[in-house]
Amino acid sequence: MSSPAPRIAVLLPCHNEALSIARVVADFTTALPRAKVYVYDNCSTDATSHVAADAGAIVRSEPWPGKGNVVRRMFADIEADVYVIADGDGTYDASAAPAMVDMLLTKHLDMVVGVRDNIYREAHRRGHGLGNRLFNGVYRRLFGRLFSDIFSGYRVFSKRFVKSFPAVSSGFEIETEMSVHASLLRMPVEEVRTRYSARQEGSASKLRTFRDAFRILRTLLVLFKEFQPARLFGVIALALATIALVLGLPLLQTFIDTGTVPRIPTAIIIIGFALMSAGAMLSGLLLDSIAGGRLEQKRLLYLSVGRAGGAD
Repeated sequence: MSSPAPRIAVLLPCHNEALSIARVVADFTTALPRAKVYVYDNCSTDATSHVAADAGAIVRSEPWPGKGNVVRRMFADIEADVYVIADGDGTYDASAAPAMVDMLLTKHLDMVVGVRDNIYREAHRRGHGLGNRLFNGVYRRLFGRLFSDIFSGYRVFSKRFVKSFPAVSSGFEIETEMSVHASLLRMPVEEVRTRYSARQEGSASKLRTFRDAFRILRTLLVLFKEFQPARLFGVIALALATIALVLGLPLLQTFIDTGTVPRIPTAIIIIGFALMSAGAMLSGLLLDSIAGGRLEQKRLLYLSVGRAGGAD
């Protein structure tokens, strides 16, 4: 007896995308005719909801502003076996979705990321392409070389991923959090190159270069601190110990030569840096033990959700 066809949900978070959402809904309906297409309107002031409904999408709303809040709501509300998420601005290639879904199912993956093939040429503002390279490099140093485009909003997920994903972020840093979640749990993931297009004329990007860059960097550092505290506090302890050593060596040489410690305030500062270094190292070890327990709980939650198709 053959297993039933997997339930596929296409998720489109939107804020003021009335110009492009009808085409996006139509493209995904054509590419994945058995899928349900959901448009979540996030505080739009234009006709996004009406246009999406007229195009045949299931329209819902999320009053809390920010893409991360929309993703949290979508992942909580919608039950499916496979989730396809893209933006409502028409920049992603809907025709790539069937191959991405097939890859997820046949290879038993938890996430397939659509790597934007020409992101640097189509970046909406000067500096976005450079920033993308910079943050991807930071990510690889902190969490490993699993991804080459951590900011892609075009992804396909398993139910296991969606229902175990905490979705703490509120804004555009949500894609970074998704990547970190997969990296920490060592989920099976793959990337495929997909066409990336410029926005439709008249449509404005919702990204705010410096504000969103700061929030993404903050998210990376917070997640690094939460799940790899030994490394973070180890670096801090090493830096403090180095300062203490640099300040202490001349004082030690003076003591060896004269048998006295003439600069008492400097000696007190050195002791302070040494104590802070030891405190940072101890904090890192204790927090690392706690982080290990939290990661184990996340893994157990992930394993508790059955994957599409069941066991082979």
